Amino acid sequence: METFTAARAFVENPYFNEERKASLQKLNLSSIDPPIIEIVKGFAGLSYCFTLQSCYGHFLYTGQKDTHNTEPLPVDESIESVEYRIAYLAFCIEDSLAGRDLFDELEEIVSIDPEYIQFGSADWFWKRHLNSYALQVEPQKHMTQDRCHIDYQEALHVEKVRNRFFDEITTLLQKRQGAVST
Repeated sequence: METFTAARAFVENPYFNEERKASLQKLNLSSIDPPIIEIVKGFAGLSYCFTLQSCYGHFLYTGQKDTHNTEPLPVDESIESVEYRIAYLAFCIEDSLAGRDLFDELEEIVSIDPEYIQFGSADWFWKRHLNSYALQVEPQKHMTQDRCHIDYQEALHVEKVRNRFFDEITTLLQKRQGAVST
């Protein structure tokens, strides 16, 4: 995410439906971090967007070097430094009324904690897919990096924000899926 920038304005994308179909055909749920599989499946069910990449966010520290670990941080004041690997969802959103509404709702999630959640675009995603956006949990001072080193207390805060972030995304999806089925 080293090219993370402010969210770009929607542009016409006549290839959206073909890109979405191709992306869904390649979607491999076994490659998704288990805590967010249902979220990725939920976005796959919305006709006006598709996910490009995602990560639950991982904490590495002395004694925990598994880059796929999704366990909560332990209560252990002896941990001084934590390598945090960014939690994020990257999407391609259709330039439509439903897509613009989703964009606005995703952008609103930043209000959970603006110092630790950002919504924007990433240049390298945009070059491959017009109207692509990323919603990420990262300390603002590190928002252009996909990993950073933070102290244990900040890591605990990031973990709390990350958990609320994914809870809010789940709620957003439930509302949108309910609107589709009614």
